[in-house]
Amino acid sequence: MKLNIIKNVCLGYLALIFIFYPLKIDALSHAWVAVPKSQFGEQLWDKNSIEKNQDGSIRIFSKFIPTSKTEITQEILYTMDIDCSKKSFRDIAIGAKEFNEFKNKDSEWKDPNGDKLILGIIHQVCTFGK
Repeated sequence: MKLNIIKNVCLGYLALIFIFYPLKIDALSHAWVAVPKSQFGEQLWDKNSIEKNQDGSIRIFSKFIPTSKTEITQEILYTMDIDCSKKSFRDIAIGAKEFNEFKNKDSEWKDPNGDKLILGIIHQVCTFGK
């Protein structure tokens, strides 16, 4: 009898722990796609993160991996929008440890200005999005 009560109490506490401290599980794992590298590093975008915005642009997760990593130059995570018709982009948020750590208050559309990595992402995402 006492063993049954102890077992029920323990199961109750365990259930409370799972309710109030749920495990952090990503619904979708990342499916990284690389664009051709540049002298500065490599850029990847996540094809599982692709979303259509109301304005027709496409939102994705992307990450930049510099050629040489130091305390200053580390991987940078981006949430970015891509306008396929104008071949432009804007960074919505950035992060070092996780996506959307810091919202970009100046998220205006920008021309890639010949940046090989950004042009590669725009080309691949717009081709994939069709």
